[in-house]
Amino acid sequence: MLNPTSTIRFLLRGPGALESRMARWAVLALAATGAAFLIWSAVIHLMLWGDGYSDISVIGPLFLAQGIGCIVLALAIVAFRWLALLAAGAVAGAATAVGLLLTVHVGLFGYTESLSVPYATLSLAVEFTAAFLLLLATALLALGAPARVGVKPAPAPSYS
Repeated sequence: MLNPTSTIRFLLRGPGALESRMARWAVLALAATGAAFLIWSAVIHLMLWGDGYSDISVIGPLFLAQGIGCIVLALAIVAFRWLALLAAGAVAGAATAVGLLLTVHVGLFGYTESLSVPYATLSLAVEFTAAFLLLLATALLALGAPARVGVKPAPAPSYS
């Protein structure tokens, strides 16, 4: 049976919990870059919302929610770098891209889009890149060797 306390502790795990300095830096770099791509995606959606998508039923409010939500999520990722936030960012990036693809190929909420509209292909590239980078950060953080607790490093040798 899962222990709720250890599950929560795992989901709130940050890069400082990793033993390897290289893994910690990789998670930090991937998290920051992935968060930047989430913000880029949010800016695209907010620009499109302002350019007329706000008038489309259901889709308009979703563009606004995506823009605001991804900015908030990206800032939280940079501030805390928790496993749960990294995973949520990866899901947000992928879900946004999949939403566009669904809108293009089958329609969504009664609305059909085309990949020839402004920012469509750029948006897909930005969102899938955000998802990929944040998924890598999530995997490194989830699967990385944890730092040993309570182990003091050996003293540096003295050459005097």
